[in-house]
Amino acid sequence: MTLLTTDTTITYPDGATTSTGTVIHVELLSDGLSAVLLDTTAFHPVDTAWPDQPADHGTITTEAQGTQAIVDAVTGGIHDGRLFLGADLPVRTGTEGWVFVVAHIVDGPAPAIGDIARIDVDVAYRAALSVAHTACHLAALALDAALAAAWSKPVSADALGNPAFDSLAIRTSRISPHHSVDIYRIGKSLRRKGFIPTSLDDLDAVANQINAQLAQWVNAGGAVRIERGDNALSARRTWVCVLPGGRTDIPCGGTHAHDLAELSAVITSFTATEADGALELTMETVVSPTTAARP
Repeated sequence: MTLLTTDTTITYPDGATTSTGTVIHVELLSDGLSAVLLDTTAFHPVDTAWPDQPADHGTITTEAQGTQAIVDAVTGGIHDGRLFLGADLPVRTGTEGWVFVVAHIVDGPAPAIGDIARIDVDVAYRAALSVAHTACHLAALALDAALAAAWSKPVSADALGNPAFDSLAIRTSRISPHHSVDIYRIGKSLRRKGFIPTSLDDLDAVANQINAQLAQWVNAGGAVRIERGDNALSARRTWVCVLPGGRTDIPCGGTHAHDLAELSAVITSFTATEADGALELTMETVVSPTTAARP
């Protein structure tokens, strides 16, 4: 592992679904699985710290092993010559003194170090996740706007200048093809920050306001891109979308649509439950892509 001194170069933020790289390490795992590290990849892995978007589906092809399914892909970190994968990674991506890598998990004989490997991502699956991730961000911004008057104290603002309910209350976020689920916790901490829980008494009204805002944004269209300082896995990446109300800049390591024109409709719905003395609000977002949608 001493030769691994730089992060994996990633091309998926620009929308790439194929890549060619060199196998630089193979780590044997349990149950016949292996983690294959390449110097360059288009394959999006699941992030350990914030696993909202799942890994891509796809294949790895080498001359020696032929085409193999990639059964999973996780973020890994290397420190003091040791590789930590997925849930075993004890630090956040970007921590100084670590090298961060994409680990492609394969079942069966693995490629050898030095092999040239072609990565092919499932284009339709990537596109379905990408439009869902874009819609998830839009829904969060619309939720913040809908609850802008639900605060009795000043709090941090989101990318459009509204009180940042989403980032202050979010507990989990999970993205699946054309769909996302975000769970928010409204407990003592949020109330102390000034949030007024009665603002959520009429969830249908909240949903209607959000869906009206989403319809306006989608109908107006707008370019979407990922900005980043460099091509390293640990480089800071930002989701940028131009909306009628202004440009958004949201830190994000996932993949996205290229334009809001790729979304024909985005609809949210809500449920609320009590958990451990606090209100849990679940926002479900469903996106209908257009024929213009692309990876």
